[in-house]
Order: sequence, then C-alpha cells, then structure tokens
Amino acid sequence: MPDPIRILLADDHPMFREGVAHSLGSDSDLEVIAQTASGDEAVELAQSLTPDVVLLDITMPGIGGIAAAARIAASVPGTRILMLTVSEDKDDLLAALKSGAHGYVLKGASASELRAIVRRVAAGEAFITPALATRLLVEFSRPQEPDPLSELTPRERDVIELLSQGASNREIGERLHLAEKTVKHYVTCILQKLHARSRTEAALIAVQHRLPTRETPLAKPAKQHPESNR
Repeated sequence: MPDPIRILLADDHPMFREGVAHSLGSDSDLEVIAQTASGDEAVELAQSLTPDVVLLDITMPGIGGIAAAARIAASVPGTRILMLTVSEDKDDLLAALKSGAHGYVLKGASASELRAIVRRVAAGEAFITPALATRLLVEFSRPQEPDPLSELTPRERDVIELLSQGASNREIGERLHLAEKTVKHYVTCILQKLHARSRTEAALIAVQHRLPTRETPLAKPAKQHPESNR
C-alpha cells in the first residue's frame, strides 16, 4: 500500500482548520501531519517536515498565505501548494499563482471535493475552482483597448499634463519654456492624435487613462527667452 499524502494545514480559524483536518484524515491515503495558524510557522513547518501538500489560507497573522507560498516554493520546491480561501478576488488568485501555488480552491468546496483536489495537486496537476478559472479566461479574452496616450511624444505628454491641470497655452509655454505658438501647435497635434474635439475632452482622456499629474502648482517661471518655434 502506498504511503499516504502528507499534508500541512495552515489556517487561523481553529474550528474550520480542525474540521478540514478531520475530513481529510478520514481517508487512509491522506494524513494531516501538522497544523498552524500563521504563515510564518507554515514556512518553518514546511521546511522541517517537507510535506507533500501544504494547504494555505490567504489571510493569516504574520506574512499571510501568499507570502508564505512564495517562501515555501523557493525553499521546499518538492512540496505542492494549494490555497484554501474564501477570496474570489482575481488579484489574490493571480498573486497566489505567481507566488508558486499549484492550486486555488474556495472554502465552499465539499469535503469529498477537497480530498479529490488534494490528490490531484499531489499528483502534479494544477487546479483552480472552475468558476474562478472561467471568470479569469473571460477577462483575459476581452480585447484590450489601446492606450491613446501611447501615441503622444514625450513633449506632447508634458503639454497635456499641464493642460489637464487647466493651464492656458501661455502658462504651458512659461512652464516648459516654449513659445505660445509652439504650444498651440502641440495642442493641435494632441487633439488630432486623441481624436478629441476640445482641450477639455483631451484633458478628460488624459485623466481617464491616469496620465501622471504634478502635485505642485504651476511655478512662476524665471525670466528666460521663450524657446523658438520648432
């Protein structure tokens, strides 16, 4: 008879953790060899016990499940990592996978489902709760809208940054040391590239696409000769 799958269980809710440990241990081919309530201790136990599978909650005291997964993946590469969590957040899922997790299952899974998933992950398979996997695939399959600001030159980005703060052509010219007619030329080019009908619409596009803005107000320029038209 093959050796049982040795499992380390980390979750900071004692009643839930004990319930999971009991349900996993009810089958002879699964054995919970240790339990903990913190991410830090999960790393220490994984390094000392080298379990076949580690079940990690995401939210735990200390470093938390995702950071613990990264440390376990780096220091105990033979151990398979399965996140067991209530979080349906896409960012948590992606962060867990990037940290080295081999599976991501929600706590709503039944005892029999969890036992089957642990076996699959221990055997080398990857697993993501189907509803989350479908949601992720749908999002990734959506065509990404191009960033209209990517068409702007660095100087045009400087101009629209100040324009989005409500600066006039004269104020932009003073700030960037450009002639006012040069600024007007840049603004015309920006409107064309963004397919904007006005300065206001161009400014809104810049804000919507999170063009970085300066935190300081427009400074009074030193007396310098304006840059010639280019």
